[in-house]
Amino acid sequence: MTRHLADHRAPPAGGRTQRFVQIERREGPAGLHPAVRAVLARRPAAGTRRLAEFLRIARGRTA
Repeated sequence: MTRHLADHRAPPAGGRTQRFVQIERREGPAGLHPAVRAVLARRPAAGTRRLAEFLRIARGRTA
C-alpha cells in the first residue's frame, strides 16, 4: 500500500532559512534593537576599569 499524496512532504526549499539570514545580516550581531546598540556604543569597554586598577596597583599607587 502506498502513501496518500498528502502524506508526502516536499523537501524544504530553504526560503525560511534565507529569510533568517537576511534579517541577521541586516540587523547585525544577534539582531540587537537600535536602542540597545546605541546604549552599548556609549558604554566603555567592559575591562577598562579593571585594567586601570591593575595598572594602578602595579605602579605602586594605593587608594
